[in-house]
Amino acid sequence: MNIGLKQKIKTAKGILLYFKNDNCPPCMALRPKVQRLINDKFNKMDFEIIDTVEQPELSNEFQVFANPTILVFFEGKEYIRKSKYVSILELEKDINRLYKLVM
Repeated sequence: MNIGLKQKIKTAKGILLYFKNDNCPPCMALRPKVQRLINDKFNKMDFEIIDTVEQPELSNEFQVFANPTILVFFEGKEYIRKSKYVSILELEKDINRLYKLVM
């Protein structure tokens, strides 16, 4: 696993990993919405974009088999995993509950 990413997950209070592929239209449409959500509502969280074509070992390590996939970690533990067709409202609700407790 990428040591820098592993360390970031371990040390960040909250981090969202966005797994994408540039040949995936849903990935391209969803990414700006997720970035805006993090910037506007959850700006204390870290945000990392992982290209599954350029870094297939990370897809393997995190058992990501579809694009896009969103993983949300709080205090080093995975709490949220969403793939393919993701509702921004549902994602916001799920993150908000944990964000209030941890951040």
